[in-house]
Amino acid sequence: MKIPILAVREKGGVSLSALLLVLAAACGGSSSPAVPLERPQPAPFQPSQVLSQVELASGTGFADQTGGGVFISAAGEPVRLRLDGSRAQLESHPGNTVQPGPAHAAFRLGARTALVETDTGLFLAEAGWLIAPPWSAVLGRGTVATAQGADGAAWLAHTSGLYRLSDGQLSSLKVEGVALEGITQLAAAPAEDGAPGVWMLRDGKAYVVVATAPNLYEVRPTELPLEDKETLVSMAALTPSKDQGAELWVLTSKKLLRHKDGSWRRVEFAQRPVQLLGAGRFLWVKSSDQLLVYDADAGTWGVASGVDTREFRFLAADESGCAWAQLGGDSVALSRAPVPRVLGLNQGARVVEDSLVLKAVPPAAGEVPTMVLRLGTAELPLQGPDYSLGGVEKDGTDRPFSFAVLDPGMQSLEVVARFLDGSESKRVIHFDFEPVGPVTVGYEKDMLPIFESRCAKCHTTGPGRVLTTYDLWKQNAELISAAVRDQRMPADGPLDPQLISLIQRWVASGAKP
Repeated sequence: MKIPILAVREKGGVSLSALLLVLAAACGGSSSPAVPLERPQPAPFQPSQVLSQVELASGTGFADQTGGGVFISAAGEPVRLRLDGSRAQLESHPGNTVQPGPAHAAFRLGARTALVETDTGLFLAEAGWLIAPPWSAVLGRGTVATAQGADGAAWLAHTSGLYRLSDGQLSSLKVEGVALEGITQLAAAPAEDGAPGVWMLRDGKAYVVVATAPNLYEVRPTELPLEDKETLVSMAALTPSKDQGAELWVLTSKKLLRHKDGSWRRVEFAQRPVQLLGAGRFLWVKSSDQLLVYDADAGTWGVASGVDTREFRFLAADESGCAWAQLGGDSVALSRAPVPRVLGLNQGARVVEDSLVLKAVPPAAGEVPTMVLRLGTAELPLQGPDYSLGGVEKDGTDRPFSFAVLDPGMQSLEVVARFLDGSESKRVIHFDFEPVGPVTVGYEKDMLPIFESRCAKCHTTGPGRVLTTYDLWKQNAELISAAVRDQRMPADGPLDPQLISLIQRWVASGAKP
């Protein structure tokens, strides 16, 4: 398989070697520019801990926001864990032409999708299956980091260069024919001028990649407020909410830097941070003997009590505020408190339907809490055992929850668990509500081209469900919408957000021919 090359140019049109010289000068100043200083006072908390029932390796993993995730075992197997730490199904898909070999690392590719690197190629872990995409064997070992851009495309940093996965196609980004090697970190966050961007650490310096036209990208130098001989270590991004924008956090050899709303700030603690991990609206920080967590929605810091961090390594974090880590010889999921989970709606999702079937999962605690849904100013009780956010029909099926009262734009949904001692924990999901407009969406005009380009390989005669006609699409409309919304399908990688929205609009408007 030949990888297409996307055009990339440097800011100002200078050559790659000149760009590196400019960046070296910009990042190596003798003194740090004056930036606002924050000295948080973290509140102590006793963390909830869930022990993995599988011994995990120290490589990166993927934490699923509904609980659990995909990791690599100490024996070199890709494993899928449930919320309680037990092992769930993860098998090679029967349609694979190549079987996964010994695994080395797992990375986040989408809201519910992991990228697993094995000796025989790259595989997608989705809904209990390991699926070999068409580009499985193209890159080989060497994946370093991944990030998901604001447009939904996945970015892969590899020892051989930088790649972009969009609409099932893997493209290589090169500058004047030269691969962007030497990347160690990726983070999707706005550039310094607010444009959607993907930040990277390359050869110890910071860059941001910004789209300037379709398939044309600009690599921009960045001027971070660094002191003399201060070096960059890692970076993490926090996603936007209804009321706040996205954030970039950078760990240096001396401090933490925070980029928000176009400006930099210094964040200092009693001990220098040495590890950094972010997901959703939560940031985890490891210092020499402290474990800290930042809740961007609440604007508060916490410090974990009773956690021995002398032998500590982050594995992955999810959008609920849970971090998986190795503590000595154990692998555990850590969180400030057991939190509810929500099924059917992902953080940052674009929702075009007026209603969705959504279910809450109570936190794993010693008691059964009172469960409440909060949307805007409204607060509604949730009834067990299913905790369907829309209630239950007379026949026992879950009733869809209606978004009809919401205005278009970013919204926040909260599921709150209240305990007998008066304490509570909550899961907040920020999503973009874009209700169906007047444009008519049809099967022949809109759905069939998607099927032919992305679905026919698996859904004509198998191994997937046969979807070769309008009637079959209409019969399975809700299943199709849920699969693409959760980014479980297509098997060769998620659709672009525009195509996901198109399918959702087709279903929501009546699945017309």
